[in-house]
Amino acid sequence: MANKPVKRSQTDMLFLLYIVILIFFGLFMLTSASSVIGFDQFGDQYFFVKRQLLFGLLPGIILFFFFVKLPYRYLRSIGLAVFGLSVLLSILVFIPGIGASFGTGAQSWIVLPWFSLQPSELMKLGLIFYLATQLVAYEDKVDDFKHGFLPLLALGVAPILLVILQPDIGTATILFGVLFGMLFVARVRISYLLGLAGVAVIAFAILIAIAPYRAARFTVFLHPELDAQGIGYHINQAELAVGTGGIFGRGLGHSRQKFQYLPEVHADSIFAIIAEEMGFFIVIGFLLLLVAISQRGMSIAKKAPDTFGTYVVAGIILWFMVQSTMNIGAMVRLLPLTGVPLPFVSHGGTAFAIACAGIGIIANISKQK
Repeated sequence: MANKPVKRSQTDMLFLLYIVILIFFGLFMLTSASSVIGFDQFGDQYFFVKRQLLFGLLPGIILFFFFVKLPYRYLRSIGLAVFGLSVLLSILVFIPGIGASFGTGAQSWIVLPWFSLQPSELMKLGLIFYLATQLVAYEDKVDDFKHGFLPLLALGVAPILLVILQPDIGTATILFGVLFGMLFVARVRISYLLGLAGVAVIAFAILIAIAPYRAARFTVFLHPELDAQGIGYHINQAELAVGTGGIFGRGLGHSRQKFQYLPEVHADSIFAIIAEEMGFFIVIGFLLLLVAISQRGMSIAKKAPDTFGTYVVAGIILWFMVQSTMNIGAMVRLLPLTGVPLPFVSHGGTAFAIACAGIGIIANISKQK
């Protein structure tokens, strides 16, 4: 598809309204979910929401306006710089004294005297930019398995391997979902995609087989009752929280599971607290909001001024939806636990700020006609 002349129009305000609602709801629920653990560990029930505002929302607003105001013609070059930086930072996590795990088992953090960050969050945005650039470059060759699909796939898989080596299988799965989805949007042959999916399943099985703790997690996912007080404790407590919420919930602030029964209530388990306190109807409204964001985002992708813009917007929306599905699916035992946060809701400064940057990019593209 040839690039069309770019004209400035109005930003898609309905899309931004959906995002603002999601952010305020997320901060609202984080305040409630994290109050007990914040007071117990730091003597401040608002500790985690304060950190979210200071290290997530504040830099996120700055990144949002930077990408909204960035002239569209510079977006591709800035995007490639983001990708290069994310690769460099992902390599630095393996250097002793710089990389850290924070008890998660994955060497996925960079810790310096004045700040810490998780490069794999930046990699999500960087990979989207890189894939969008390469899909445009290989646009006429994607049906050529040897000279189009394979080179494109090799370039896209390389950053994912860096994340697997940390090892952060949850983030690697999100990155693969984005890769697969963007190839689908680019209309790569279904037979190629089915082959790629088959290879991914085999690779996932190998990763489970070579690590006993992953095999144990997968077994518990299938049968959580086998070790209810051990490795199955997390998923059992999450199910209990979701189930006891009922139709109308226990009421805001009245969760019982957040009293140190359910692990990670401020992070990847926050959806279970939402279900427990707010109940079925609010959960359905929350899910419908995610669907509305997805639908509006894909509509912006279709109206983008060129194929590069289409791929970038589609990639960011795929990132949000794949990650949200993995988080929520784990809490209702449709998917194994992977420890990925819920975008704009879970505590995490790097994740929140980078997600805001993604929204700024979509807003920028939405005003280009």
